[in-house]
Amino acid sequence: MADILSGIKIPDSKIAREAAELVRQHESELLFNHSVRVFVFGAMKGVRQNLKFDSELLYVAALFHDLGLVDAYHTETKRFEVDGADAAREFLRSHGISDPNADLVWEAIALHTTPGIPQYMRPEIALTNAGVLVDVVGIGYDEYTPEQRNQVLAAFPRGENFKNEFIQVQTCSALKKPHTTFGTVNFDYIWEHDPTFHRPNACARIRNAPWHS
Repeated sequence: MADILSGIKIPDSKIAREAAELVRQHESELLFNHSVRVFVFGAMKGVRQNLKFDSELLYVAALFHDLGLVDAYHTETKRFEVDGADAAREFLRSHGISDPNADLVWEAIALHTTPGIPQYMRPEIALTNAGVLVDVVGIGYDEYTPEQRNQVLAAFPRGENFKNEFIQVQTCSALKKPHTTFGTVNFDYIWEHDPTFHRPNACARIRNAPWHS
């Protein structure tokens, strides 16, 4: 991997290398490259905003943030974000990282698809979310120079059909456990695949609660 991209150094500690090796074993090139781009774009934003953040923790959060989409880390009952978060916390604890830092990474991953909250939290959480947003849906795209974007893509390419392939991966995960998509953006993957799918309704759930009023 490229060592430095637009001033952002890819972490090269023992933990960082082992995290990358673990994720590479299970993720496709598409997901792995996306995960590293999330780190680089997030770190760039952190530097631009003069935020103090732990580069290694941000890197691990970015690497693991989509690991819950792969079969080896898929569970039947948890959101894919939580599956990835659990894997990252277990990895960090096994490498002697303190619980507060492991929990910080857990939160960054668990909240990375949640709108309206991560940007107000600690930098590692906010920047993981920001990296995801710019790489997947282009939010903040113009905050990066063409040179920055091109350098990142040259090192970690999107491929010829990233958008559709990424949607396909997310859809496959959502269809395996549709109940976990209630109230999240993940429901959109199911709806696009099958517009007739019955979407849980918050108002109906309130009215059906076992209370008298």
